[in-house]
Amino acid sequence: MAAHRFLCDEMYKGLARWLRAAGYDTAIATDGAPDREVVARACAEDRWLVTRDAGIAEHAAAGPCLILLEQERPEAAAAELADRLGLDWYHAPFTRCLLCNTPLETPPEAVAARAPADVAGPLRWCPTCDRLYWEGSHTRRMRRGLQRLHEEADRG
Repeated sequence: MAAHRFLCDEMYKGLARWLRAAGYDTAIATDGAPDREVVARACAEDRWLVTRDAGIAEHAAAGPCLILLEQERPEAAAAELADRLGLDWYHAPFTRCLLCNTPLETPPEAVAARAPADVAGPLRWCPTCDRLYWEGSHTRRMRRGLQRLHEEADRG
């Protein structure tokens, strides 16, 4: 089983976003997808299936790829997951697209030219969804969130 690849079910979209922010390869199951399909995808893609849905554990194939969490809130679920797997919330921060999970790259000049003039830091770009990322107040808030998750994991 891949230690750091995840598939979060639709209940854990918020947790998936934190995992992506930390740099973990994290897919999100399609809303309304049947449990059997979600389990099959996790196993086929060598991902941990992260869920609160105890019913999904009934699928025989789920056993080797399932992480059944108890916590509902994304931050509490993140702490529980980190405790179970020893996750590092500073793994590779802000190296994946928060929307589509693609690894970020340095943008080509034509793409970089679209950034606001007041952007001071380095730019990162998602070649899949064409989104630009840079250090700003949102990133600083997310860094503080990753720090809280890291501190909570240390306390656990």
